Amino acid sequence: MSGAQPPPGAGPTARPAAILRLVLDRAGPAAGLLILFLYFGLTTTGFFTKDNQVNMGLQIAVVALLAIGETFVIVAGGIDLSVGSVLALSGVTTALLLTHDPPAPVPLAIAAGIGVGALCGLINGLLTTQAGLPPFIVTLGMMGICRGLAKIWTDAQNIDISGTPAFTRLGSERVLGDWVPIPVLVPIVVALAAFAILRFTTLGRYCYAMGSNKEAARLSGVNVKLYTTIVFVICGLLSGLAGVVQAARLGIGQPTGGMGYELDGIAAAVIGGASLMGGVGTVAGTILGALIMAVLRSGCDLKGVSPHLQDVVIGAVIVLAVLVDRIRQR
Repeated sequence: MSGAQPPPGAGPTARPAAILRLVLDRAGPAAGLLILFLYFGLTTTGFFTKDNQVNMGLQIAVVALLAIGETFVIVAGGIDLSVGSVLALSGVTTALLLTHDPPAPVPLAIAAGIGVGALCGLINGLLTTQAGLPPFIVTLGMMGICRGLAKIWTDAQNIDISGTPAFTRLGSERVLGDWVPIPVLVPIVVALAAFAILRFTTLGRYCYAMGSNKEAARLSGVNVKLYTTIVFVICGLLSGLAGVVQAARLGIGQPTGGMGYELDGIAAAVIGGASLMGGVGTVAGTILGALIMAVLRSGCDLKGVSPHLQDVVIGAVIVLAVLVDRIRQR
């Protein structure tokens, strides 16, 4: 009597495909980061220096916060194009409060900046879930609204907050033997918290369920509207936090800050293995993606590559990452 037949795709021919998928999922971003790191380190002068490594950490801090927020939204099957503009509005809000007469206390100004980001995320979530609008359109509109408000509130001028050392010190001081700036510690803490949420909580499980199949998740008892809104609030909150961090680091509130950061945040998540189709993505992969982008930009700067050409390279890397994602899905 013959035994049970193996399920489709479980035979010997499936083994190479499974190995390829594992490599693309886990080893691909890490291997890419290592190759780029060694290449620029061996072909440029100053790449391995302490100052360059600290600068890369500062560059990645803001992008990593945006990318972690994007990871929540992308995993849940959505997208947020407003993160760069929300960053600018949050930074401007904090700066205006710090320079008001009388100036607001630093904790209140920080809370207000982060709160503005969370409010923008809440509006994105409600318009998506309650009005039934596509997240692409909703967040595209929010991108224009936040950028416009930031310019109106400041007359399109930077707000100097260098006279508030209690706040700007948060963007300049270093710890661990002068190696790690405080702005770099913020995304590290956020990344650990985000990892725990996606890996061990109900919200995390529901994010993957909604991204894989919203209707199936709804029929399984998931309150899709509620959890989708929560995901957008998280993304907005982290965008607001990124705006506060950038304002503290630069010592100014920039109404034009964060332009193009939407691309960087989405790119970091996608390069790190998140699928724009939803249901796939990890915080660790997103951080690897952000590191890859930071190494690319730093190495290209040291090689004297034009910033415009760098944008072309980043765009090509995004297309390649999406192509890899399609191969992985197949």
